[in-house]
Amino acid sequence: MKKHLTSEEKNTLLQLLKTRFEKHKHRHPDIAWPDVQARLEARPDKLWSLQQMEETQGEPDVIGRDEKSGEYLFVDCSAETPKGRRNVCYDREALDSRKEHKPHDSAVDIAAAMGIELLDEAQYRRLQELGKFDTKTSSWIVTPPAIRQHGGALFGDRRYEHVFVYHNGAQSYYSSRGFRGLLRV
Repeated sequence: MKKHLTSEEKNTLLQLLKTRFEKHKHRHPDIAWPDVQARLEARPDKLWSLQQMEETQGEPDVIGRDEKSGEYLFVDCSAETPKGRRNVCYDREALDSRKEHKPHDSAVDIAAAMGIELLDEAQYRRLQELGKFDTKTSSWIVTPPAIRQHGGALFGDRRYEHVFVYHNGAQSYYSSRGFRGLLRV
C-alpha cells in the first residue's frame, strides 16, 4: 500500500480540510489555518493518514493543540462513528479469541495501519464538548490494561443528552460500533 499522496490528491485533501476548518471555527477558535497547512505540508505521512481518515468517512478536523508538544490534534468529527471503520472488535487478541463469526478486523489494528490513535476517555469527552457525536452509534476508546486483562474494552456514545462510557467484551462487534481516531501533526 502506498503511503503518500499524489500532488493532486494532496491539493484536494488540503482544500477539503481547509473548508471544514473554516466551517467549524468553534472547534479551534485560536488556531489559524495557514499554520496548520504549513505543518501538514511538512509532514506528507500525516497527510496520508488524514486521507485514510477521510476515505473511511471520519471527517477529520482540528480540535485543538497539544500544550506540551505544540502538535495540532485532528480527530474524526463525523456525526456518527466513521462508516468505514465499523463492525470491528477491539484489538488483535479479541479478534484471535473468536472461534467463529469473526469480524474483518480490529479497531486497534486498523488505527495502527492508518497511522492514527484511538481516542482515550478524556479525548472522547473533550470531543463531545464540541458537538453531539455518536447519538446513534458508539466508538471503541482506549482501554486501560486493568480492564483489558479481564477481557473487557471500553466504548462511548451520547444518549439522552449525556455522554456515556461503557464496557463490553473486547471480542464483541456491532454494525453500529467503530472507532474515532486522533492524529497529531
